[in-house]
Amino acid sequence: MKKALIRFSFFILLIIPSLNLKSQITTGELSGEVNTITSAVPFLMITPDSRAGGMGDAGVATSPDAASLHWNAAKLSFIDEDYGASLSYTPWLRALIDDISLSYLSGFKKLKNGQVLGLSLRYFSLGNITFTDISGTTLRDFRPNEFSLSASYSMLFSKNLSGGIALKYIYSNLTGGIQSGNVETHPGNAVAGDISLYYTKAIKIAGNNSNMSFGINISNIGNKISYTDDSESNFLPTNLRLGGALTYEFDQYNALTYSMDINKLLIPTPPVYDGEGTAPENIVDGMDPDVSVPAGMWQSFYDAPGGTQEELRELTYSFGLEYWYDKKFALRTGYFHEHETKGNRKYATVGLGLKLNVFQLDFAYLLPVQQRNPLENTLRFSLLFNFKALKKVSSENNSEIKDK
Repeated sequence: MKKALIRFSFFILLIIPSLNLKSQITTGELSGEVNTITSAVPFLMITPDSRAGGMGDAGVATSPDAASLHWNAAKLSFIDEDYGASLSYTPWLRALIDDISLSYLSGFKKLKNGQVLGLSLRYFSLGNITFTDISGTTLRDFRPNEFSLSASYSMLFSKNLSGGIALKYIYSNLTGGIQSGNVETHPGNAVAGDISLYYTKAIKIAGNNSNMSFGINISNIGNKISYTDDSESNFLPTNLRLGGALTYEFDQYNALTYSMDINKLLIPTPPVYDGEGTAPENIVDGMDPDVSVPAGMWQSFYDAPGGTQEELRELTYSFGLEYWYDKKFALRTGYFHEHETKGNRKYATVGLGLKLNVFQLDFAYLLPVQQRNPLENTLRFSLLFNFKALKKVSSENNSEIKDK
């Protein structure tokens, strides 16, 4: 019974923003209190891969790999392999519910002159939900799910700078088309895009080989999404991510990377209402959030009711360290910080990586700072494939057979 209540509460938290039920914040509640920004399809913001998951969710400027499309498609232009793929799996919120998970499949193919195509599929399963009528009679069981399908193109602008774009289709089915009262629901659909840049340069530090990188990615720029014909549409989690990374090679066997990402949601901040309603005339501080997507992106930089101080609170920070030994074994750690009034997610992460000729296996574990955090014990598993190496191994084996 307790698990069912938790599952239902989590489902309500997902569906409320999608049905556009505006929370009313009064002036008495604003000072130092919670004023979180919510959006539809928040699964798009969950870290899908174990490498970044072990580095505090930092990934916009780290070295490229097969999972780079989520973080910065432009990075793929600097990847060494000609083609590759990755598969990641994350059991989500296992401290509360045991059947929610995120799966992520991604791949890339080099063309020529630094041009690279990327593809990814993200699938989020919300487990099983039992719908009942007002008297508690079971109507049916349903497994809510969401997915996004992305394609990217990146190219070199110079030997140190690249750019990337990505297009994605987003599908979100939270209700299975069930009718609630007189309101008919339907799956939400949206189309969005990402724009990214990546700069990387080899440098010397204390005479040793090093590398510095910078990245920026504006993701999920797309139309609003709705789950009913009667309610207003809601913003996608349009996000600005920028950061840097510095890799220092102690010698030919040991290398350490430090990375940092800063994030800001580019959607309106909830205003303060007078308690009499949520119409524009009821706003006493802040700005009307019912605007277009471009206006909402621009407005997000100055619309917080608490002014500049609250705007700064809307930034989240990711810090990560990655140590490689002989380019075969990796240790990772990181920290993610979000202000108390904007969600209060604070957690440390640790991770491991093992790179063999054909594949790389990564593992990440989340350690919440707060006691009894719903994200505690979050595990991530990733498997990256190097098909070029696989082809090489196959050719070598064939040569050995012929020699015999």
